[in-house]
Amino acid sequence: MDVKAAPNGVATIEDRILRITGYYGYYPGYSSQKSTSRSSVPRCKPGANCPSSHSGISRQLSPLSVTEDSSAPILELQSRGSSGVCGHRVERQNKSGDDGTQTNPENSSQENRIKARCLSCSSVVLKAVWGLLIILSVSSSWVGTTQIVKITYKNFYCPFFMTWFSTNWNIMFFPVYYSGHLATAQVKQSPMKKFRECSRIFGEDGLTLKLFLKRTAPFSILWTLTNYLYLLALKKLTATDVSALFCCNKAFVFLLSWIVLKDRFMGVRIVATIMAITGIVMMAYADNFHADSIIGVAFAVGSASTSALYKVMFKMFLGSANFGEAAHFVSTLGFFNLVFISFTPVILYFTKVEHWSSFAALPWGCLCGMAGMWLVFNILVNVGVVLTYPILISIGTLLSVPGNAAVDLLKQEVIFNVVRLAATIIICIGFLLMLLPEEWDEITLRFINSLKEKKSEEHVDDITESSVHLRSRSRVNGAVSIPLA
Repeated sequence: MDVKAAPNGVATIEDRILRITGYYGYYPGYSSQKSTSRSSVPRCKPGANCPSSHSGISRQLSPLSVTEDSSAPILELQSRGSSGVCGHRVERQNKSGDDGTQTNPENSSQENRIKARCLSCSSVVLKAVWGLLIILSVSSSWVGTTQIVKITYKNFYCPFFMTWFSTNWNIMFFPVYYSGHLATAQVKQSPMKKFRECSRIFGEDGLTLKLFLKRTAPFSILWTLTNYLYLLALKKLTATDVSALFCCNKAFVFLLSWIVLKDRFMGVRIVATIMAITGIVMMAYADNFHADSIIGVAFAVGSASTSALYKVMFKMFLGSANFGEAAHFVSTLGFFNLVFISFTPVILYFTKVEHWSSFAALPWGCLCGMAGMWLVFNILVNVGVVLTYPILISIGTLLSVPGNAAVDLLKQEVIFNVVRLAATIIICIGFLLMLLPEEWDEITLRFINSLKEKKSEEHVDDITESSVHLRSRSRVNGAVSIPLA
């Protein structure tokens, strides 16, 4: 049919309507081209192949398609109306393509999740293995230190000289740390650069003479008092009793932190503190309040108290420290001990308080063994915080109590009565209660609720399985089961 052109250039009424309504795909001669495109599209019967229909449609609809996303639905709709089998093929191809684009990211995300879980599991297992090794090493080094001191006392009793000698070995802490840095670090640093980097524990300006005297002096005194009182207690009590009483320092740390640092109050730790005090009293009563027993208990409790004060002051003035800063600080304590406290054993020697015949008569093997084990213990305590969980370090210290008890039993130096054994157990239980985290009650409630939810889910599953089984049996027997609303 011939179409007459209107005076304004619009060919048909359809073109006028499209121009007035502002159809986005309108252009002059739209209706005529549309009719020709319709006539040019071949119709294929069901079951016939349409090799060139889709290419023709896509070429003719190109002026209407702004983007690829907007043209795809139009192409799919027109091909579906014009052909039967061909439209279904296009639709299936589009669906298969969409499914492929959706499944690939899901598979990659699942693989990433599996890899992340494997890495987290491997890191946890690695930390647990390191923790087991650190626990055994810490307990063994502390038991070895205590037992070597007891052996040294048989021929040589100069506790302050032994304290001073072993503290001087702390100077080697930073060289040991730097050797590990050279062996493990990819980017090596010079000793002076690493030393200045680790000296930031004293402040942004590093280690100055004023800070050296101001910060190092009180910590050096507390360090010396802790070790000196511990060695004095070993002269009066057995190694088992002293190591058990020294575990009370956790209770003293909690009390001082609560009073001085305003830490969170926890009822369970108050119970642990009461248990520690009860164990101390029972330990003194174990020997019927004998003079040496009471003095020994006082020395051990004093050592635990100064150790707790050292830890609280360190947290107050210096905060937290990494492994390098801790190595720098302990080496600084050893240097301060060598320079400023060396006059004390000299005075004790000339006043005959701690006197020995000659330096050749000193048991250098036992002294070096004690100092070396003490240094290993301090290094392991700081290394363990980096390699594994800090709670495992405390457990390693606690295991020194049964370790010393086993050695004392083999040496037949201790006779465990009911009171002494009960006191040791009470102190150890109090120590373990101190290791509970601050959110232990919330964690316990969550665990109990999760167990209840699992039991309820299992109960619901059992009910559904039993109901399905009853329905199947009723259908087999010919009965009709009416579901309850």
